[in-house]
Amino acid sequence: MSTQLPIHDAIAPLIAALREHGGAVLQAPPGAGKTTIVPLEMLAAGLTEGRILMLEPRRLAARAAAERMAQSLGEAPGQTVGYRMRGEAKLSGVTRIEVVTEGILTRMLQTDPELSGVGAVIFDEFHERSLNADLGLALCIEIREALRPDLILLAMSATLDAAPVAELMGGVPVITSEGRSFPVEIRWLDRPIPKERRFEDMAAELVLRAVAETQGGMLVFLPGEAEIRRVEALIADRLPPCCHVRPLFGAMDFAKQRSAIAPVMDGRKIVLATAIAETSLTIEDIRVVIDCGRARRARFDPASGMSRLVTDPVTRAEATQRAGRAGRVSEGLCYRMWTKGEEGALPAYPPAEIEEADLSGLALELAVWGAAPGDLAFLTPPNPGAYAEAQALLRMLGALDDDNRITPHGKVIAALPLHPRLAHVMALAGAQGATLAALLSDRDPLPRKAPVDLHLRLMAARDPRDYAQRHAHIANRGVLERIRTEAKRLTRQVGKTAETPFSDAEMAALAYPDRVGMRRKGDAPRYILSGGKGAVLPEGDDLSAARLIVATDLDGNPREARIRQAIRITEAEIRGLFADQIDWHDLCVWDRRERRVVARQQERFGALVLDDRVWKTAPADVMARAMLDGVRDLGLIWSDAARRFAARVELLRRAGEDLPAMTETALLEQLEDWLLPYLAEVRTAQDWKRFDMLDALRARLDFEQMQRLDQGAPAHFTTPLGRKIPIDYSGDAPEIQLRLQEMFGQTTHPRVGSTPLRVTLLSPAGRPVQTTTDIPGFWANSYADVRKDMRGRYPKHPWPEDPTKADPTLRANRRNPT
Repeated sequence: MSTQLPIHDAIAPLIAALREHGGAVLQAPPGAGKTTIVPLEMLAAGLTEGRILMLEPRRLAARAAAERMAQSLGEAPGQTVGYRMRGEAKLSGVTRIEVVTEGILTRMLQTDPELSGVGAVIFDEFHERSLNADLGLALCIEIREALRPDLILLAMSATLDAAPVAELMGGVPVITSEGRSFPVEIRWLDRPIPKERRFEDMAAELVLRAVAETQGGMLVFLPGEAEIRRVEALIADRLPPCCHVRPLFGAMDFAKQRSAIAPVMDGRKIVLATAIAETSLTIEDIRVVIDCGRARRARFDPASGMSRLVTDPVTRAEATQRAGRAGRVSEGLCYRMWTKGEEGALPAYPPAEIEEADLSGLALELAVWGAAPGDLAFLTPPNPGAYAEAQALLRMLGALDDDNRITPHGKVIAALPLHPRLAHVMALAGAQGATLAALLSDRDPLPRKAPVDLHLRLMAARDPRDYAQRHAHIANRGVLERIRTEAKRLTRQVGKTAETPFSDAEMAALAYPDRVGMRRKGDAPRYILSGGKGAVLPEGDDLSAARLIVATDLDGNPREARIRQAIRITEAEIRGLFADQIDWHDLCVWDRRERRVVARQQERFGALVLDDRVWKTAPADVMARAMLDGVRDLGLIWSDAARRFAARVELLRRAGEDLPAMTETALLEQLEDWLLPYLAEVRTAQDWKRFDMLDALRARLDFEQMQRLDQGAPAHFTTPLGRKIPIDYSGDAPEIQLRLQEMFGQTTHPRVGSTPLRVTLLSPAGRPVQTTTDIPGFWANSYADVRKDMRGRYPKHPWPEDPTKADPTLRANRRNPT
């Protein structure tokens, strides 16, 4: 406690703010000492008689912080300062400061919403914006407002826009510690990395260059364990003898993690670390940082149906944090594996986990709490669409009821430290599901070219030696060891096996009820999944002939995903598991391929059709309604009479009459209103082709409207012979066509209302002779020339000199004219 750290300058105002306002936001750069000093100073100030909880985003940071604080008090962890995380705890009746991982706080809150015995909660490294930290803060704010006004809340961060957090917490003060780090020189690459260069090769090359150019401990930031192992192998034989390589990642044994952060007495330490080393941890004697420019983040992965770690470019905030590690003990140097020009394109801050991760765990916790997202103070509210999808999955798992309220089963799976899919399996199968849950939580232990069959992976996890003797594809020992360790932990936690044993396929289906797949017809191994999506197996895979499978990992393609892991399942197993979700459905639809209405009765599990029969008793109105989709597919079929009728209506509508629209677009939009009653006998494309819409169109008009239509736009013109000629209204003017001789004796021009008809006069052979809107003018002017021409062509037909006085006729002369 005697060593003066930068954070000490901010302690007095921080304690005052917490005492007066019950909360604060503390900004302090890496290395200021906030993690190990602030809880002890709060305890010493006597701010609360209850325990002080401090949340850490990582297990190693939680344990290291507790040990360092205990050491500063001259104690061992578990006395004044203790820690608790999944599967491990060091606490006692005298513990006053408890360092916990984030998920522990959620469980404590759900078990005891008043947080009995807790006086303060510290959210360390809140800038990382983990989903559990966001949820924990939102719940703590609510219980402070409703139940515990005495509860002290403190958010601590190195790189965070503090004002919104302070406002969220009720307008608490923001306290800033400037810190005192040494200058760090930044060195960028001269040119971008060529696309053909492997990431690990470039990283190893940069490490070797830095070793040659610098002195002191070195911290190399790499995205994950696999990259750490590959870089370690590349540099192992090329380093000077004094260099000691120390990997550091979350899944390591704690003793090895401790070795990585401890000082080296007889040489130079090179720590190859993930983002675990960005914050909270103190790693001794680091003077050089190599930032390889990548970071792993949790993001919802449609392939697995859960959150998975993805590799993204580092953000500017993360790069600043990493570089600061080189300036803790002296002037330092940071190598960045990108150019100075590329730095401007990096995002400013990493996204909050709530923006990208799977929200099913959050939706489950909120259902247990009895709240909707809008009821709580989230710094970043969850996306409504993603949240609704998460609730849909939970309903499928039986964790929520139809009203999205928690069920008794949901409470059981919420208590298990697993994704809801896997917790559902463990709740039903007990310890029997431990290996499967551990396997599906981790990465694939088999290489990419291995067969898809999940059963092989389970064999490798349960009996690695037997698997190695039987199968050629080598399993990753490190991954298998993690799976086996986690399976043992889950077995201890659950403690018992279900009375009814489950097969591996059944347990996979319980985890993925939306991923049960049925093979489609055809040679290619293509599947329809129960959730409605399509998927395909690699050609020639051992499972490619299977009728039914459960796909536990897909490549995420939204159109037709490629199956990367699956297991064969039987129909009997599906029926046994999901009897309450298998129902008969009456299906009557328009089949575009067959061009007809198809009526079937199908037994379905989700999108899978387990049985299919002809629906012989389908009601006529249901068939007719399905045919409407056929009409939309085929388009309207117009008879001449129907087209003329619609044109008449549209003519009056344009003139201001209140009549229903009869354009093709309007008719298609309103099919149910006018066509449905007339489709009783229409079932196929051929039926529709023969159908005349005229009666259905006429029925749209009532008696009064028909009267106005016949008066304003009559359907026919009555010729001097008394014959009715249909009037065509489809053009820009109403029109009729008839033989010239039929108009003899017509001395006025026919009209529709005030509009003259366009009259096309035809020869005896039916060919157009003249088109006119002035019959009297035609008789007086053009007729003589037409007569002269037509008499020679059609001598058997009458061509009188004065057509206005001749009788109309459609017949030829009885004798040749003189």
